[in-house]
Amino acid sequence: MSTADMARAGDAAYEAIRSLNHETISRTVPAPVAYDVLGSLQQVGFALDQLTRQLGAGLVRSLTTYDVYDDKGDPAASVALAVDALLLAGQHARRVGECLATAQSAISGQGHTGVKEDQR
Repeated sequence: MSTADMARAGDAAYEAIRSLNHETISRTVPAPVAYDVLGSLQQVGFALDQLTRQLGAGLVRSLTTYDVYDDKGDPAASVALAVDALLLAGQHARRVGECLATAQSAISGQGHTGVKEDQR
């Protein structure tokens, strides 16, 4: 995957969430549908945890691979700040995944028999 492909993949991830935001803004979402969405989204939380750690490690490696400069000062200092922020973001993302898994589990037994008669 090229660096441009990585940026496009990040954009696609954002657009997928944005699309779900638009689709659910005023829609009734039955539990079986929410269950499926939550199953995928919990994995996003866990994957973001991994991604943030890997991005941080990649930034650290970039300091020895590239001739890095920083308009604001020491590149190593800005990378250290970024790594700390990425690790914290990863912890929060993992927690999001755990919460989404709990939500999915809570509705796992729900189903429906169709639209209520008075709602047709």
